[in-house]
Amino acid sequence: MIDLYYWPTPNGWKISIMLEECALPYTLKPVNIGRGEQFRPEFLAISPNNRMPAIVDHAPPGGGAPVSVFESGACLIYLAEKCGRFLPADLRGRVATLEWLMWQMGGLGPMAGQNGHFRLYAPEKIPYAIERYANEVDRLYGVLDRRLGSTGAHVAGADYSIADIAIFPWVRTWKAQQVPLERFAHVKAWYERLMQRPAVRRGIDLGKALRAAALDDEARRALFGQTSQTLQAADSTGDSR
Repeated sequence: MIDLYYWPTPNGWKISIMLEECALPYTLKPVNIGRGEQFRPEFLAISPNNRMPAIVDHAPPGGGAPVSVFESGACLIYLAEKCGRFLPADLRGRVATLEWLMWQMGGLGPMAGQNGHFRLYAPEKIPYAIERYANEVDRLYGVLDRRLGSTGAHVAGADYSIADIAIFPWVRTWKAQQVPLERFAHVKAWYERLMQRPAVRRGIDLGKALRAAALDDEARRALFGQTSQTLQAADSTGDSR
């Protein structure tokens, strides 16, 4: 059994989709990031970067003590190796899959996250920041579109992989990101194909009701106002609030 520490966000969806695709049994452990639960000591013991998702595998390959994994890319690789799916065994296929996984982790995710922040959540509109991140997201969609135009159905090649699973949840936010998806025909076709996968639908529906909480002042502090002192406070008090 796997414990999934999760909140329904693009990074959380990566792992809920992967678990559904692998048909691995899991227990949902919600981490309310709008109430600072990611800073609780018991979660920091699993995810020292105070970010979800994270997993704990109580039946790791080879047996032994439970294995905890933090960072969504590391979780995807771990689960792919555990279930023997979605990460090619051949050298070239594996390299391509890991390249595009890292492209998402280091590029599309962070840039789309900043674009969304300055468009939707920043207390004041800063034109330079909005333009800067919008342009970079546009560039990254262009990179992905060109890649899908050359590979066909999937990002890393002929087969569906953890690269697709990692990238899809961030493309799912295209409306909020104000990306004109029709400009990227290959991305649009790929996105629509993946939306038809039952495991993808189950993964993005997991905990849907959890997102209903309002973005109030407490949530803004938990999401946008944390520093290293937050961790020190959590260590000394046993909680971040």
